[in-house]
Amino acid sequence: MLSGIPVLNHEEQQEAVDKIHQLIADGMSSGEAIAIIAQEIRESHKGREQVHAIFEEQDANEDNNANEYENTDENDDSDEDDGEYEN
Repeated sequence: MLSGIPVLNHEEQQEAVDKIHQLIADGMSSGEAIAIIAQEIRESHKGREQVHAIFEEQDANEDNNANEYENTDENDDSDEDDGEYEN
């Protein structure tokens, strides 16, 4: 997926954060506050510089990689301490 993300300087970023915090303080959910401010930023930055990011199926690849490393010691024959003692 190709996404154009508005370029914000530090001051604009801080202003957005402050607006989000104010909306949350006024009782709005964080998700709704973020969505509203994000939409305002998109509308106010139409025609201005944007960063173009390509999002691929990273999550699926990361999940597969995580599963590969979960059980990498399949041939481990070492005696593990299972709390039982043999006499």
